[in-house]
Amino acid sequence: MISPLTLVVCAVVLGAGTFAFRFAGPALRAKVELNARAEKLMATAAVVLLAALVATSALIEGAEFAGYARPAGVLVGGVLAWRKAPFVVVVLAAAATAAGLRLLGVP
Repeated sequence: MISPLTLVVCAVVLGAGTFAFRFAGPALRAKVELNARAEKLMATAAVVLLAALVATSALIEGAEFAGYARPAGVLVGGVLAWRKAPFVVVVLAAAATAAGLRLLGVP
């Protein structure tokens, strides 16, 4: 059993680390100069990381395939977001697509 003091210390350390990371970005931005290639590479890496997160969240539940309804909902939401639909419309359409397919028996 973990003691309450350990949990509090861990929470404080994680909070301080998060603050340090958030503070370091603006503080070091004026002092560290990146070349254009590195900035482009970092922007591309952020997009790839986000796409990987979306793919794993949409396709996998636990250690198994999530079924077809969830990826279909994500696809509908992605297309609407790409077409610059309002955020509420994107979320509701994605949820309605997944729920509708599940209601029809699609896993």
